[in-house]
Amino acid sequence: MAVIGLGRFGGSLATELMRRGWDVLGLDESPHLVQKYSDALTHTAVADCTDMEVLNQLGVGEFSSAVVGIGTDVEASILVTSNLLDAEVPNIWAKAISRQHGRILERLGAHHVVLPEHEMGERVAHLVTGRMLDFIQFDDDFALVKTVAPEVATGLPLGESRVRSGHGVTVVGIKRPGQDFTYATPETVVEKGDVIIVTGRTQDVESFANLA
Repeated sequence: MAVIGLGRFGGSLATELMRRGWDVLGLDESPHLVQKYSDALTHTAVADCTDMEVLNQLGVGEFSSAVVGIGTDVEASILVTSNLLDAEVPNIWAKAISRQHGRILERLGAHHVVLPEHEMGERVAHLVTGRMLDFIQFDDDFALVKTVAPEVATGLPLGESRVRSGHGVTVVGIKRPGQDFTYATPETVVEKGDVIIVTGRTQDVESFANLA
C-alpha cells in the first residue's frame, strides 16, 4: 500500500495499516514528515508525486492500492490522483476537503473518495443531538447505530416485538451489561438496559434511538 501525503490523516492511516499487518510506502514532500514516520512504516521517501516520473521511479504503479492523503493543496491532490490513474493503480483512495473537491476526484476516476472532516462532523452531530452511543452512515440513506434499547424493543422476542415492521429498523446485535456483544436473532429477548446495534434508513434509526 502506498500512502501519499503524511499529514494528520495520511500519517495516522499509514500507521494503522502497519498495525494491521500491511506493508506501507509513505511518501511526502516534507523531509520532516518523512523523518517522523521513517521508523514506523516499511519504507518512506521524500517525493513530489505530482511528477509522474517520480512515481515511476518509486514503482508506485506496481502497488495494488494507493491512498492520496493530500488535502489542503487541492491542485496537488488532483495531479497525484491523475498520475495514479495513468499508472493504472487498480484501487485508489483519495481524501477530499470539500464536496466540490470530492466531485472532481470522482470525475477523474478515483475509485473511493473520503471526506474525513465532513463525515466526522456529521457523526459527532448525530451523537451530540441524539441518544445514540455511536453512529455510522454507510450511504446517503442507510446507517448503523449503537443505542440503549428503548422500551418498545424490550420484554418480547425480537420476532414478536414489531421493531422492524413498526419502526423500520433491524436489531443485529445486543450487549448485556458485563457481557460481550452477540448477534441478535428473532428469538432474542431484549431487556431494559441492554445496548443494541440497529440498522436501517438514517431517519428511521434516528427516530428509533430517540425513543430510548
